[in-house]
Amino acid sequence: MSTMTFLTISSKFRHFKQKIHHYSFIIHNSDYLWQPIQTLRKMLEKNNKKTINAWCLYDWANSVHSLVITSSIFPIYFSKTAIAPDGSDVIDFLGFSIKNSVVFTWAISFAYLTLALINPLLTAIADYTGKKKDFMRFFCYLGAFCCMYLFFFTKDTIISSTFAFSISLLGWAGSVVFYNSFLPEIATEENFDKISARGFSLGYVGSVLLLIFNLSMVLKPALYGITDPSMPARISFLMVGVWWIAFAQYPLYHLPNNSFQRKPTGNWIFNGYKELLKVLGELKDQMLLKRFLLAFFFYNMGTLTVMYVATIFGDKELKIPSQGLIITILLIQLVAIAGSYFFAWFSEKVGNTRAIALAILIWIGITIAAYLTHTHNQFYILATVVGFVMGGIQALSRSTYAKLIPDNTTETASYFGFYDVVDKISLFLGPLIFGLIDQFTGSMRNSVLFLAVLFILGFVLIIRIPSQKTY
Repeated sequence: MSTMTFLTISSKFRHFKQKIHHYSFIIHNSDYLWQPIQTLRKMLEKNNKKTINAWCLYDWANSVHSLVITSSIFPIYFSKTAIAPDGSDVIDFLGFSIKNSVVFTWAISFAYLTLALINPLLTAIADYTGKKKDFMRFFCYLGAFCCMYLFFFTKDTIISSTFAFSISLLGWAGSVVFYNSFLPEIATEENFDKISARGFSLGYVGSVLLLIFNLSMVLKPALYGITDPSMPARISFLMVGVWWIAFAQYPLYHLPNNSFQRKPTGNWIFNGYKELLKVLGELKDQMLLKRFLLAFFFYNMGTLTVMYVATIFGDKELKIPSQGLIITILLIQLVAIAGSYFFAWFSEKVGNTRAIALAILIWIGITIAAYLTHTHNQFYILATVVGFVMGGIQALSRSTYAKLIPDNTTETASYFGFYDVVDKISLFLGPLIFGLIDQFTGSMRNSVLFLAVLFILGFVLIIRIPSQKTY
């Protein structure tokens, strides 16, 4: 064998050994090399455009309930229909003589108390079993069908219709907690504020479109061949249920199933409690998360109570005509679109908790001004300001909480279950106390002062949390 041939063979052998070492390194360090690939894949999955659009569309689907049922047409219809035979607003409800405005606020309290009691268990089970979307679908359908039942709301069905209204709230809020918990699974943290604001904005646009159509029936029933004065409102309630179910189909189809590939074993209920207790234990060591939940408890109680009772307040205290109230609520939604995007932008500049603090300061001014309001024009101006801060504080609260949840957790539904418990307990107590003050003092203005105290407490607590800017 020549020297040249030997050197060639030797060179090829060394090259072969280098390849063996190279592939051996890959095999033995596959976890090291696979990790960044997995991370990149998850980031791409999380920011999938179609999934995010589907998630945002559920706001479009369910927000018609918030606008038509809880904020505009239904409260006015309830106030005009739930009256005593002599025409007074004190009605016999389950054997008790209660003001109809108090019945309305307590129906809200009942729904949120029920949800506060059952949702921690449901969200824990949803996380453990991977059936989050099934729970969302159940509550969606429950709320929508109750809205359809309100088509039969007359003076003869006050009690059953009040419970249907309350259960529709249960369905709406129950579906939203599972809907909210998808956010950390479909998007990365730097996109939380923008996506949350986009969802609320879509909700405002969709609900406004339906309200405009419903308002045309209320104002011009003859155009639709309607002669029964109660029929436009009742058709509106029916349409809310149909709209809700129809547009929910797209998000219910495209949102992920069992993102963490859970494989349930044993008794789901008891394992659900274990998951819930696990998250409880984790919360003990998360100071910022606990502080935020306490601040949220107070300012959310004030925010959502204002949203639920504003129409009743304008009707009872200021005697604003029904048409004026509905148009005002419509304008609030349009202003809220701009407000949600403003506060998302402001959060990028100064940080999320500082943006929430600004919104709370505005809410404090709103409640004080509401106590002093006596004219229709003052109410309209105040309602515009409410619309501006309404969407902003809700969107920022949802995205701020998502940022504070530990990055490595897989119990997102359970964590949002705690968020929802705080939300629902505050919603239970807010309208309950508001109604009690109204019932015993005879004036909703005194109840408004109670809301001002809630916002002040929320402001004091939120400014103690460091602010996080969007990356």
